[in-house]
Order: sequence, then C-alpha cells, then structure tokens
Amino acid sequence: MRSRPVGFLLSALAGAALAFGGTAAASATPPSAPAPAAAPSGNVGTADACYTWSGTLREGSSGEAVRQLQIRVAGYPGYGNQIAIDGQFGPATKAAVARFQSAYGLASDGIAGSQTFSKIYALQDDDCTPVNFTYAELNRCNSDWSGGKVSAATARANALVTMWKLQAMRHAMGDRPITVNGGFRSVSCNSAVGGATNSRHMYGHAADLGAGSQGFCGLAQAARNHGFTEILGPGYPGHNDHTHLAGGSGRFWSAPSCGI
Repeated sequence: MRSRPVGFLLSALAGAALAFGGTAAASATPPSAPAPAAAPSGNVGTADACYTWSGTLREGSSGEAVRQLQIRVAGYPGYGNQIAIDGQFGPATKAAVARFQSAYGLASDGIAGSQTFSKIYALQDDDCTPVNFTYAELNRCNSDWSGGKVSAATARANALVTMWKLQAMRHAMGDRPITVNGGFRSVSCNSAVGGATNSRHMYGHAADLGAGSQGFCGLAQAARNHGFTEILGPGYPGHNDHTHLAGGSGRFWSAPSCGI
C-alpha cells in the first residue's frame, strides 16, 4: 500500500477523462473517448489530473460524468448490494453517494457537488486509482491485462471498480492498510494456480486479500457492505489462508468460520 499526494492541475482537463469503467457484471469495453459531463450547472471545483466534473449531478442526471462518479462510489451500495456502472443516476446511485458523503463527514443529501468532488479528488491518484491501491497490486499475472475472459480494457476497468470498493472498505475499517495478494488472472495464469474454471479473477472483478491487521474474517464480514457479490473465506474449501472478494453478477458468500 502507499499513500500518495494527489496531483492537481491549474487548467481544466476535461479531456483527460478516464477511459476505463465496468458494469456490475462483465463490462462492455469503454468508449475510446469520454462523453462530456452530464447536465453541468457551473464549475464544481479545482481541475483534477484524472477526471474533472464540471457540474452538479443528482438523481435524473446521466452520461459519462455519472459513470465516472459511480466508479468512485461503487463501494457504498449498502449491505449485500451492488450499483450498476451505467451512467444513469437513479435511486441506488443517490443512496451510494449519500453513504459516501456520510463516511467522510459531508452533508449526505445524495447530490454530488463541489464538496463531494473535492473529496474524490483527494482520494484518487493521477491514473484514477484510489490513493491506497495500484493496478500492479491487482494484476500480478502480466503487464497488459490480456488473456482473460474479457478484453484487456474491460479487465482493467473492472479492476479499477474493485479498487474503489476496497478503498471504501479500507476507510470503513479505520483506514488500516489492506494487503492485496493478487487480482486479475489470464486463463493461463488461472490454470497455473489451480483456479476455478469460471473464476472471476479472469474478468478483473476479484482480489485475494491477506489477513493484515483486520484478519481474514474481519475482511470477509466488512466486504458485505461494499459491493462484493462473491465473498469466500475461512471455512470455505481452499480459502483458509486468504479472503477472496469479487464483484460481478449473482451472489455467493461463503466463509463459514466467519459466520458467513
């Protein structure tokens, strides 16, 4: 883990939008160029090196600006839930924004404005990863994210959503470091480690965590609140030495030794 200063630019960088996203399941490949922010209503903060929002977003907004927001609040869907990364600001996104705001001591109205975006800017690095996680941690298989069950761009995009979920979980657990032992696997990497033939690792959705100071059960239990639809831990075959978390469709939680 590392804690890094966020780079801020003095000029607007609306064209520097992140080209990676992900849906709740295997995501569609993101567009090559970002769409303009939805429903701008005035400048909402200092320009950011990763992505800059140009207007307030609320229920009913849509577009790339909403999708970018959904990635950052993906870890706040509520117990057992997961929000879609679809660019549509509906009730689930409003509730996730409100939980994010509450977690950081902001007015929790579910409307994303300058204070919400300023907090996000402080939490992300210039490559759009949250400050406490890296692409390298989420891919110990290869350098280009190729060879999985989805395109390299989609696998990388799904991993970014996973990192933002982990960032939310880390904050909820007292901002103690979370140890990531691995994430994305190509089909060949997955086979080499004896992974399941349908493993979500091959989609970029998954992360395997070390115990850290929280313990395997603590991580598994906390994950239920942060958008992980697959939680496997102590008591589940082959998972006594790590906690496995993943997004994607369906829900399967099993960590019997942890009461899950």
